[in-house]
Amino acid sequence: MRTLRAAARRAVPWKNGGGVTRGIAAHPEGAGTADFEWRVSLAEVGADGPFSGFPGVDRILTVVEGAGMDLTVGGRRRLVDERFVPQHFPGDAPTDCRLLAGPVVNFNVMFRRGRPAPAVAVVRGALTVAGPALIVALDAPAQVDGVRLGPYDAVLTAEGAAALRAEGHAAVVTLPPRQSGQEVSGI
Repeated sequence: MRTLRAAARRAVPWKNGGGVTRGIAAHPEGAGTADFEWRVSLAEVGADGPFSGFPGVDRILTVVEGAGMDLTVGGRRRLVDERFVPQHFPGDAPTDCRLLAGPVVNFNVMFRRGRPAPAVAVVRGALTVAGPALIVALDAPAQVDGVRLGPYDAVLTAEGAAALRAEGHAAVVTLPPRQSGQEVSGI
């Protein structure tokens, strides 16, 4: 198990310059926005505008702070106004965002279409998590196998089971099984 502290992450401008993202983990290790198989981050959205496009990529977006967004994804309106509810949509469809009532923070999982996909669940309380998985404390502390996580801290678990106890909401990203010798980076 590897701990990835929120304090160690740096803000990186979005591909389109409309906000910032703080990478949590990616595969393969060292992959950038052009060559990841999957990528998990927190995105700070402070203004209305378009999302960056990612050809051949799907997204699972979860609002974790703020009132939400009114999105237009591929010409279709999609109201995202509930916190902690994962929303799936294509990352290459033109997406426009209008904030409902000020800035939001989104938990964002992106992955290449046609490859094994991660699954995202937002949970509370006690749970046994089968690995490999990425567990992120969202709005309150959590504990994974005795490791205390503050908000936005994360752990990468290996194959096997990990005991999660979330005082608030925690995101559990079930990751595709790794091939022998493959590494996952905390970014």
